[in-house]
Amino acid sequence: MKKVGLIYDPIFMEHNTGSHPENAMRLKHILEALEHYGIRDKMVDIQPLEATIEQLEKVHQLSYIEKVAKFAQQGGGYLDPDTVVSERSYEAALKAAGGVIAGIDDVMTGKIDSAFALVRPPGHHAKSSRAMGFCLFNNVAVGAEHAKEAYGLERILIIDWDVHHGNGTAEFFYKDPTVLFFSTHQQGHYPGTGWVSEVGMGPGEGYTINVPLAGGTGDSGFYYAFTQLLEPVARQFKPQLIMISAGFDAHYSDPLAGLNLTCSGYAKIAEVVKTIADEICGGRIVAALEGGYNLGAIGHAVSAVINVFGEYGVRVDDPEGVPPDHTRPTMRMTIDEAINIQRKYWKI
Repeated sequence: MKKVGLIYDPIFMEHNTGSHPENAMRLKHILEALEHYGIRDKMVDIQPLEATIEQLEKVHQLSYIEKVAKFAQQGGGYLDPDTVVSERSYEAALKAAGGVIAGIDDVMTGKIDSAFALVRPPGHHAKSSRAMGFCLFNNVAVGAEHAKEAYGLERILIIDWDVHHGNGTAEFFYKDPTVLFFSTHQQGHYPGTGWVSEVGMGPGEGYTINVPLAGGTGDSGFYYAFTQLLEPVARQFKPQLIMISAGFDAHYSDPLAGLNLTCSGYAKIAEVVKTIADEICGGRIVAALEGGYNLGAIGHAVSAVINVFGEYGVRVDDPEGVPPDHTRPTMRMTIDEAINIQRKYWKI
């Protein structure tokens, strides 16, 4: 078995969003599923510290950080049409970013092999000076900047398999050749970015890979994208650390999307990522929770991924059975288009 860290703090439950789809019950159901499968006891607890203002400033403008803090202090509300803030949301957001940093520290120093940050609020939509899509601070981007500064890393691979494009992360690293950003997301969904033609700019050209997927893509379509595009590019990029914006709203039962992925499908793409990590960067993976809004499914999907990272050999089942995979060749058209575009930059 591998040592997989679990980053969690009760403060994440106190980011109170009420009946909003992104609510504390998500973490409750994940923790219960990890207990159910016997995975929780196999993991290493990691206590997150609060990210410092200096660490956040590597990604976010100080005026925005102060705005979030003041808004929470005054009782909160809606910071944008989708993003709820409560009295303790600022503290939770500091520890969400700090939790990813703690995971990176323990992975880079060899205390654990990989880490899963069970944090909220999520982060991948958050921009330098703007909250978006349930996100306050960009946890993965803050973590990547910490990894570069603290450990001198020059090649970090960020994989975003959330059903929504991680526009905040993509924008921040769009001109940065030290970060390869790979995103699978549902075509035409919020936030309306992540077109296949968006490949980076200036020195970062070729280091952004967007794979917009058709509704109903399913397990085999995801596996095709990960094996035929991500895997060959990653082997050439040779990342020193792999980070994952791990959304679980691509699951077939999720109410906000329709990519038809199963728990088995999540396990298969996690296996591809783990193989890359084991062969290239000593198995170093740090994943952070993003979306996933079906309470009956999210815990099983997260367990399926952590089961792969830890090599636990647990059988993880879909709670509602497995739908047939209806992936058709036409659903792979955007994947093939992305492959053709990336051939300008990589041998595929």
